[in-house]
Amino acid sequence: MKSMNYRLRLPGPTTVPERVRQAIAAPMLDHRGPEFRKIFARAEQLLHPILGTSNPVLFFSSSGTGVMEASLVNAVAPGERVLLCVAGQFGERFASIAKAMGANVDVLDVEWGRAPDPAEIERRLKATEYRAVVVVHNESSTGAVADLRAIGRVVRDTPALLIVDSVSGLAGIEMRQDEWGVDILLSSSQKALMCPPGIGLAAVSAKALKIVNRDTAMPRYYWDFRKALKEVNQAETPFTPSIALMYGLREALEMIHEEGFDKVLERHRRLSSMLRAGCNELGLATFPKENLSNTVVVLETGGVDGNQIIDEMKERHGTVIAGSRNKMDGKVIRIGTMGFFDENDIRTDLEHLKETLTHLRTPATAHAR
Repeated sequence: MKSMNYRLRLPGPTTVPERVRQAIAAPMLDHRGPEFRKIFARAEQLLHPILGTSNPVLFFSSSGTGVMEASLVNAVAPGERVLLCVAGQFGERFASIAKAMGANVDVLDVEWGRAPDPAEIERRLKATEYRAVVVVHNESSTGAVADLRAIGRVVRDTPALLIVDSVSGLAGIEMRQDEWGVDILLSSSQKALMCPPGIGLAAVSAKALKIVNRDTAMPRYYWDFRKALKEVNQAETPFTPSIALMYGLREALEMIHEEGFDKVLERHRRLSSMLRAGCNELGLATFPKENLSNTVVVLETGGVDGNQIIDEMKERHGTVIAGSRNKMDGKVIRIGTMGFFDENDIRTDLEHLKETLTHLRTPATAHAR
């Protein structure tokens, strides 16, 4: 590697601010003591406007995949029918989890790069009774964002629960859980929340709570929302939390609110647009043509092997971006625009991409490879 720098520009995990790193390094506390309960309560309080909810926020020591599973084990009984909207890699993962748990899964296949059609979801709901409709808010494998306002409108007055994965969207893209009728909202710490991986979180609506409180759901113990809801009012978790990461999450949330949450959302919108426009000028076309994400920029590689771009960016500049581990392998690159980043990061991304593409498009280089 020519540069000793290491620039983490993935769509998660993302760069952790020094202020958050210092918070994580604080001395360990008793997780049942008043000092930790104060940190817990503050983090939960600061999350409410980011989620757009007055519902309690539940914390689990897990990745985002853990709370994906948790949402299903609490909402779906064995054999109940689920409508799973699959518009990319993480919709596929959610479907795999639901099938592994024994749910009766109907897949609504969506062309990759597009968002689920609320009208098609409405048509399915009129034809079949579902326990849940599952949607990925921000499909980071494609860069397309679901219209949760419209989807919530068609699900709200049905028996189905709307379960939403906003792991890569929350805190970078607007979320209004209560207003939009999202019944179970889940996310995690390592994306726009600017923390290391390790905290999964969920918020549950009153409609969902009636289903969660049944005794007929999937077998559950660690993931049991009922246990977590019982403890959250005491600013505790039923099992040992990720104490150091909770320090960091509280600090990251303080940073978000100090900047102003509306300004944080606008920064994500503005800088993702800036990166996308600059990449287009370099000959990299935007992959999704509509419903564009503010937290990840996905680009077609214009005949250059995307994996070569990724390798060269790291080798020549120490800049770590992502490709695709699915059917778009080699055809796209993905750059995170979430969390702790500014205009200088975008300018540097573009400088490194320009130099890398010039190198890869040189006939001698292409022939050598």
